[in-house]
Amino acid sequence: MKIFLALLITALLAVSATWFTLRPPPSCLAPAAATPVTPLVRQCAMHPQVRSEQPGRCTICGMELTAAAAENLKDPAADTGNRVVLTQNQIQVLQVQTVEATTRPLVRTLHVAGVIVENTLHHRVVSAYAEGRIDKLYVSGIGSELAEGQPLAELLSPTLLQAEQAYRQVGGAQRKKATLQLQQNGIAPELIEQPYIQASVQRLRTLGLSPAQIDALDEKPAGVLTSQILSPISGTVVAQTVYAGQYVETGASLFEIADFSTMWFLFPAYEEDLPWIKIGLNVRINTPTVPEKTFTAKITFINPNFDDTTRSTNVRVELPNPLVNGQRELLNRILAKGTIELTLPSVLTVPRSAVIETGAEAVVYLDQGTGTYERRVLTTGRRGDIDQEVLAGIQQGERVVTHGNLLIDGQAEMNRAVMPPPATVAVAPPQVTFNDGQQQAIGEFVKMADALAAALGADDLNAFNSASQAAMKTTETMVKQLRPGPGHADTLDALSGAANFHDIKDLHGARVAFHPFTVAATTVLQPLRHAIHAPDFQVYECGMVSQAIPGVPKKARWIQTGGRALRNPFFGKEMPDCGELIKP
Repeated sequence: MKIFLALLITALLAVSATWFTLRPPPSCLAPAAATPVTPLVRQCAMHPQVRSEQPGRCTICGMELTAAAAENLKDPAADTGNRVVLTQNQIQVLQVQTVEATTRPLVRTLHVAGVIVENTLHHRVVSAYAEGRIDKLYVSGIGSELAEGQPLAELLSPTLLQAEQAYRQVGGAQRKKATLQLQQNGIAPELIEQPYIQASVQRLRTLGLSPAQIDALDEKPAGVLTSQILSPISGTVVAQTVYAGQYVETGASLFEIADFSTMWFLFPAYEEDLPWIKIGLNVRINTPTVPEKTFTAKITFINPNFDDTTRSTNVRVELPNPLVNGQRELLNRILAKGTIELTLPSVLTVPRSAVIETGAEAVVYLDQGTGTYERRVLTTGRRGDIDQEVLAGIQQGERVVTHGNLLIDGQAEMNRAVMPPPATVAVAPPQVTFNDGQQQAIGEFVKMADALAAALGADDLNAFNSASQAAMKTTETMVKQLRPGPGHADTLDALSGAANFHDIKDLHGARVAFHPFTVAATTVLQPLRHAIHAPDFQVYECGMVSQAIPGVPKKARWIQTGGRALRNPFFGKEMPDCGELIKP
């Protein structure tokens, strides 16, 4: 028994010794916890607050970003996503300037374009009241100035002649005799006029004679067979459809007369401008036909029928148009531009240069002191010439950055890129959605831009000039639809200014004029390609544009639709395939 126990103990000791000798190291017994990988953060050696996870250059001095030391990343003064900290030297380098948000009147100068037309309330058509032959004309044609009651033509009409003879027989002599008898008896002559001549007078009035002509019939020589057609108003002959010797039917149009002594300046007022426009406001009007003079008149009418296609309504300004050296100063249907100076009561404002429009947001940076600048989202209202109305987001007296804010915003974006993600699940920003008016306006603009590019790609100057006729109106309609909304206001202003194509004489001139237009157009539309209901179009880029148009950057983009083959508008048939498709 003792021998058995001794052998058992010896065996156990041998097994234990073997296990301790051959067991794996402790690190292999259980999997180790995963060590978090810290992304490589780069920063500027001169400006440590400038950081990024991607290679690049400093937004302040332009130096290459290098890997940041770990102890620098733990700096408690490190910037957050909504704050940027700058040293005094950096503030001087960036030339940071700030002003206070103040309450003041909001001033805006509204520039409008329209057309000067006749006052249609004073337009008259002279028609034939009876059939007959035109024996003689007294007007020399279109443009003749007339006074009210002035003869226009002599009409020989059997119907009118018979009515005149009946009046003289029934109304003339008998009326005079009866009038004389009644006057002798002390009775007023007007008491007996109706039963004797009323029917005859009404007949002559329906045939076009004026009361003065009817009263003069008793003195009209019996041998005169014609009657005069008189001008119903003072004005200018603008249409003539009859000539001497022509036979006319009852109701035929003979002349059209317009009174140009007052004119209408009509212009479209867009939706966002209507809160500013009121009846009675003064409008300063200039036209190329009278370049040395500015006309001032008041708004007299705002059309209540709003056009939901262009999102605008017509506004009417009535202005006098005197004769100068026998000619009216303002001609009918000439183009003109108007200026309306508007002032709203005091509201909270900041300078427009302080506001950064980032898609659907309007952002400013507040000076918190000690070199700290805080990002703040605003709710904006109406836009003035210099100031922007603020509805919410800041208080009066807070200082906003007006110069250097774009560089500060760029650094804030880099700071947000290196910040750890929040514990909660990030929510994607809402996607831009276009309404019906915006869809139509953008769609028409894309068609127009494609037509311009296609014409230049085919070296077709006539097609370019034809497509450019609607460029200004189509562009202005889309710009109005996108305010406020995606896209920076300065970019929209640049697009409006580049859509004016005039006096294009050759293909090179057309391409020079097309360049700023297409640069602004693609800048506005490129970010909107993923929007809901956005039109389908392609964006191409050429990297050799400066060879076709000296003095411009090498690269420029343009818009094409319908999946048509690539056609370079800057080189045309010389290099039609030069370009690269830019993916959304």
